[in-house]
Amino acid sequence: MVREEQQDSEMVTRRGLVVGNYCHDVLIRDGQVIGESLGGAASFVSNVLDGLSISSHYVSKVGSDFAYSVSHLPLLSGSSMTTLFHAHFFSDQDGNRHQDRVLKRIHACNPISPSDLPELKFDFGLAVGVAGEILPETLERMLDICSVVFVDIQALIRTFDPVDGTVKLIGLKESGFFHLLPRIGFLKTSAEEAPFVDVEEARKWCCVVVTDGKDGCRVYWKDGDLQILPFPTVQIDPTGAGDSFLGGFVAGLIQGLAVPDAALLGNFFGSLTVGQIGLPKFDLRLLQRVKDELQRRKMQCIGCCERRAIGTEFRKSVEHEELQASLVGAAKLISTLHSQEDQWEQQNIPTQAIEQSVHHLNNGQQKLLLYPVHEEAVQPVEGQP
Repeated sequence: MVREEQQDSEMVTRRGLVVGNYCHDVLIRDGQVIGESLGGAASFVSNVLDGLSISSHYVSKVGSDFAYSVSHLPLLSGSSMTTLFHAHFFSDQDGNRHQDRVLKRIHACNPISPSDLPELKFDFGLAVGVAGEILPETLERMLDICSVVFVDIQALIRTFDPVDGTVKLIGLKESGFFHLLPRIGFLKTSAEEAPFVDVEEARKWCCVVVTDGKDGCRVYWKDGDLQILPFPTVQIDPTGAGDSFLGGFVAGLIQGLAVPDAALLGNFFGSLTVGQIGLPKFDLRLLQRVKDELQRRKMQCIGCCERRAIGTEFRKSVEHEELQASLVGAAKLISTLHSQEDQWEQQNIPTQAIEQSVHHLNNGQQKLLLYPVHEEAVQPVEGQP
C-alpha cells in the first residue's frame, strides 16, 4: 500500500523523521538471479526503531510497481518506477577486484524534495538515501526542522554511471553537501567510504562513526575517538548491517545512552542483521529484553543525571561493559530458546517434513555464505581515493 505524493495532513508531533526511498533489490551471481527482496536503508532502520518502540515519521517514495507490504506507507510517484538495484556477485574472485560486489542502479524513483517533508518539528532526523534521492535542499530542510540530524554518508557521495548505473563514490567536498557538514550532528560511514569523507576534517564539525564489520566501529569527535567492540556472530548475509547499526545507535541515544554505549547497541543490531538473510526478523522476546535494559538505565539516571541534548556525552558510562554483557547474555538466551523450540518441533512433526525444512534451510544459507555482501563496497570514481 502507498499514499499519494502530497503533503501529509497529520499534525501530531512525532519524535523522529526518517527520509529515504524504499527499493527493490535483486541479487545476481554469475548472471543468474539468486534472490530478490525489499531494500533501502529506510526499511532496515524502521525494523529496529519499530522494534524498540521509537516513534518516527517516514518519507519514502515508490512507483506503482512497488510490491511490498511495509509498516510505514510510502508516497506514490506516478511518473517513475520504484528504485531498483542489481547487486552482481562473482564466484571467481578477481585479484584486481577490490570489492565483493558490483552494485548497479537500474531504476531511480523521483527524489524527495523539501515540500515532501511535513510541516512539523522533530527531535531527530535520519537522512538515509541510497540512490541519490536526497537533494542538498532536502537535507537543509531536515536540518531546519530536526533538533539533530543523523546522516548516512551513502546518501551524499554515491554517483551512478549514466550508461549502466554502476554505483561509484565521490569525495564529500565534491558532493554538493559539504557546506552543510557543520549543521549535521552525526555522520555514519563505513570503513570503505571513510577515505571519501576526510574523517579528520569532518570530526571538527560533527561526530563521525566509522563501521568496520567484524571489528566493530570507531567513534570520532573533535576532542577524541574510541573503538567500540563488536559482538560475536555467524555472518550469513551482511546486507543492511550498517543500516541496522544506525537504527540501534539512534535508538540508544534517544533513550539517553552516552555515545559509546549507543554505538555498542548499534553494533549489537548490526550483528543480529548479518546472522539472517535479507531484512531480519528480530525475536520479540529479545527486543523486550533490550527495551527493559534501556528503561532500567533511564530510571537509574533520573534524579542523578542532568538532562542533556541527544548525543552530547562521549565518555563511556561506568556500565558500558555491563551493557555489553547484558546484550550478549540476552542473545545467547534467545538462541538457546530457539534451539529448544527447534528440537521440540522436530520431535513433533513428520520426518519427511523435517528433511524438507533442513534441505531448504541449508540451501538458502549455503547460497548466501558463498556470496557475501558488503553493502558499501562500491567503486570509486577515477581520480578519487
